Amino acid sequence: MENLEIWEQDPYLKPFKPVIWRRHQMRLEKALLLQGSYERFCDVFNNHLYYGIHKTPGKWICREWAPNASAIYLIGECNGWKKDPSYAFRPVGMGNWELELPGEALQHGQLYKWLMEWPGGSGERLPAYARRCVQDPETKIFSAQVWDPRTPYKWKYKNPPRVKNPLIYEAHIGMSGEEPSVADFDWFRKKVLPRIAKLGYNTLQLMAIQEHPYYGSFGYQVSNFYAVSSRFGTPEGLKKLVDNAHALGIAVILDLVHSHAVKNEIEGLSRFDGTYDLYFHAGPRGEHTLWSSRCFDYGKGSVMHFLLSNVKYWLEEYRLDGFRFDGVTSMMYYDHGLGRAFTEYGHYFDGNQDEDAITYLGLANKLIHDCNPNAVTVAEDVSGMPTLAYPFEKGGIGFDFRMSMGVADNWIKWIKEVKDEDWHVGDIFYELTNKRKDEHTISYAECHDQALVGDKTIIFRLIDKEMYTSMSKDIQSLVVDRGMALHKIIRLLSLATAGDGYLNFMGNEFGHPEWIDFPREGNGWSYHYARRQWSLADNGLLRYGQLENFDRDMITLAGAQNLYDNAPRPVVQDIGSQVLAFERGRLLFVFNLSPNGSYKDYGMEVHPGKYRCILDTDDPLYGGFGRNDKETVHFTIPQRGTNVLFLYLPARSAMVFNRE
Repeated sequence: MENLEIWEQDPYLKPFKPVIWRRHQMRLEKALLLQGSYERFCDVFNNHLYYGIHKTPGKWICREWAPNASAIYLIGECNGWKKDPSYAFRPVGMGNWELELPGEALQHGQLYKWLMEWPGGSGERLPAYARRCVQDPETKIFSAQVWDPRTPYKWKYKNPPRVKNPLIYEAHIGMSGEEPSVADFDWFRKKVLPRIAKLGYNTLQLMAIQEHPYYGSFGYQVSNFYAVSSRFGTPEGLKKLVDNAHALGIAVILDLVHSHAVKNEIEGLSRFDGTYDLYFHAGPRGEHTLWSSRCFDYGKGSVMHFLLSNVKYWLEEYRLDGFRFDGVTSMMYYDHGLGRAFTEYGHYFDGNQDEDAITYLGLANKLIHDCNPNAVTVAEDVSGMPTLAYPFEKGGIGFDFRMSMGVADNWIKWIKEVKDEDWHVGDIFYELTNKRKDEHTISYAECHDQALVGDKTIIFRLIDKEMYTSMSKDIQSLVVDRGMALHKIIRLLSLATAGDGYLNFMGNEFGHPEWIDFPREGNGWSYHYARRQWSLADNGLLRYGQLENFDRDMITLAGAQNLYDNAPRPVVQDIGSQVLAFERGRLLFVFNLSPNGSYKDYGMEVHPGKYRCILDTDDPLYGGFGRNDKETVHFTIPQRGTNVLFLYLPARSAMVFNRE
C-alpha cells in the first residue's frame, strides 16, 4: 500500500488507510478497464451517439437496449400509433435492438414512443435516450418528439475561463417569471440573465433542466435523462441561453440528478423492458422509500455507461461549464444517510458505504475533467465524507467543490433558538469557518431548500407578516429595520467566511417575500407562488431594492478583491460586546451583532496602514441609517508595540475595509 497525500493532510484518516486505499484502487482499476485502448477516458462513453434515433444520409436509425424485450415497435404520428410490422425493431445481439427507416418516414416535430413487449406483458415506453419529450396539455401524457430542426443552433461565444471561486446564482427557469405561469428559456435569457450579470455573479446554476413528469418535484424526479424539459422551451432555447451567459462571462453549470430516478413506468426507466432491475437495484435496494423513487445500481456496467454518457452529452451538446451533483449523500450510503449525525470518522468507513456509487462519482469527475479541464464539479453532501472534494489522482473522489450545507442549518438554528443579544460571535465564527482544509467549499446562507413550502427563507423568519405591510420606505418599522439589518449581516458573514465560493438562490438577494409552492392538488394547481416578483426589487418606493443593492455590491466586492485567495484570520471575537472582526488578505471585516450596543472608538490590533470603508451595511443605499461617513479614511495608531485601528461600530451593522 503506497502513501497517499490525503491522509498526510488529515492525520485522523490514518486509521482508515486500508479502506481509502481500496476505494482509490477500485476507481483506478475501473477507469483502466473501461478506458482500454482509448486515448482519453472520456472517449469511451458515447451511448448517446448509438442509442435513440439518429438521422443519417437517406435514412433514420433507431436503437434501444432492452435485453428482456421480446419485440419492440415504433408507434407514433408517423403510423397512426398502430403496431405496424414495418416499424418493428430487430434484435442485433447483447440485448440491443435496431430499426432502420427511410428518410421520409419521420419528420421534425412528430410524436412517437416505443411499444415494448416482453414475456407476459407489454407497455408503451419513452426511449431511454430520447432528447426531447413533450406533454399533451389535455391528457398530460408524455411522448417523445422527433427533433431535427432545419437549421442547427450556431454557437457564437466561447466558454469563459475556468471559474476559480464560483459566485453562484441558483435559478429555476419555470418560476423565474412574474406571471403565474411557467416561464421559458427566452424569458430568462432576456429578463433575468442581465440581472444576474449586473449583480456580479460569475456562475449560473440551472435547476430542473432534465425532463421530469411532475413539475412540483423541482426537477428532482427525472424521467428522461437526455431530454431538456420542454416546459421551458426547445433545446435551441437552452443553447442560446448558455451562449448568452458565456457572452457575459458567466459560466453555466447544470444541477445533475444521477442520485435516483422517477418511479413512473410509462415516462421513465422503471420496468422499462418488463424488468424492474434493468437500471436499478433489485428488491428493496431499488426503492428510495423517502423520495418514492428508484435507485440506480452503480455496479452494473450498463448503468455506468448510461450515466457517464449522459454526463458527456450534457457537457458537449450544451457546452456547459460543469455540474452540481444532487443527492450525493443518498448515493454514497446504503441507508442514504438518513437519520445519521456523522459525528465521527468511523461513520464514513464502517461498511455502510456503497463503494460502487463512490466509484461512479470518481469516474464521473474524471470524465468531466478529461473532456473539459476547465469544467467545475460541485457535490451536494450533508455527511461530510472525507476525500469527496479531493483530486482523483491523489486518492479522492475528485469533486472541485463541496457545498457547506451546515451553514444554512446553523443560521436557521440561531435565528429560531437564540435571542439577538445572545448571539455568540465566537461560536458563529467557528461554525462558519469549520471546514476541511484540504477540500474546497462553497457556502450559502440559504438555497432553494429554505424557500420551499414547509420551510422559511431567512427574510421571512426575520420579518414575517410585515413583509406584506411595512416594506414601504415611508413606513417606520422596528421589525423591518431589524430584519433588513440582519439579512445583510447574515449574507455578508456567509460570503466572507466561505472557503472558496458562495451561492444565492434566485430572488433571495432582494428578500423575496413569498415561499415557493408549485401547482398541486392542495393549492388548486395554482402558479401564484411558483414565480418571482422582480417588480418588488425594481419599485423605488419599497425596500426590496435596497437589499438587492447590497447584494450587488457585496458580490462585486468578492469578485473584484480576490476574496478567497486568503483564509480568514481572526482579529476580534468579543463575546460580551458581540463584535467580530477578521482579515482576509488586505480586507478587514468588522461585525457588530449587538442589537443595542453602539461602540465609539472601538480599538483592534491590525496591520499598520490606512483603512478605507468599501462596504457598509448601514449605508442608506442599502436601507441603513448612515451612521458612519463612508468617505472617512481611518489610520492605525501605534500603541505599545502594536498598531491599533479605532472605529465607530453602530449596533447591528457590518463594514468591510480595504487596507491601502
